[in-house]
Amino acid sequence: MFSNGQLIFGILFFIAFVIIVGYQYRKDLQLHKKYYKGTIWVLIAFLGFIGMIAAIKFIFM
Repeated sequence: MFSNGQLIFGILFFIAFVIIVGYQYRKDLQLHKKYYKGTIWVLIAFLGFIGMIAAIKFIFM
């Protein structure tokens, strides 16, 4: 399906991408803590809403 060159490129690209994103996240961590306080509650509410929709779907199947 993929040639060896494509697989090697994909693996190296993924590794480089993860390293760069991790480095940038660590660099901006103080700004995240300052400007994005309380966003965990938005994530919890969103996941709860999605879970509620899934539960309703399976209840009424």
